[in-house]
Amino acid sequence: MFGASLFTRDRIAKQLWFNFSCLSSSPKGITKQEHLESSCKMEAPKSCELLETGPKPEVIYRCKKCRRMLASQENVVPHQHGGGWRGASKPVRRSVILDEERPQCSGSSIFVEPLKWMESLEDVQGYLNCVGCNARLGFFSWYGLLCDCGAWVGDAADPGAFKLHKKRIDECRA
Repeated sequence: MFGASLFTRDRIAKQLWFNFSCLSSSPKGITKQEHLESSCKMEAPKSCELLETGPKPEVIYRCKKCRRMLASQENVVPHQHGGGWRGASKPVRRSVILDEERPQCSGSSIFVEPLKWMESLEDVQGYLNCVGCNARLGFFSWYGLLCDCGAWVGDAADPGAFKLHKKRIDECRA
């Protein structure tokens, strides 16, 4: 049984080698590079689509390493600018300042809602890894997380915080 599977793998490897060696760079045939580029294009499977059929989003966030689509602008959870790290020794969850008076946060991370591609969300907290290349993209916590601006994201009304670092993702505009 072991010999049969080894024979099959060897035969497949020889066939692949033969197919690649027969590709020429002539105008009649395609080159090896063209064949590899066409066969290695990565597309998200239908089950992992983030958006319904409708208007295309203005901003899409992709993994920098493998270019897989992670989230869109509709998936981003906005939050107001907090008091900052120096303002309090502990994270301040509520503030006297009204929400209309606070500016929007533009820190080094974005917070998104839970998405289909996120794995191992049954844990209380952990890392968010890309499904395509397993690169570490950020953190999640069902208790909530502190933003760089000092705002607490995720509370009893809206549990969970899913933080993606901007240095690990690309912001693509349509």
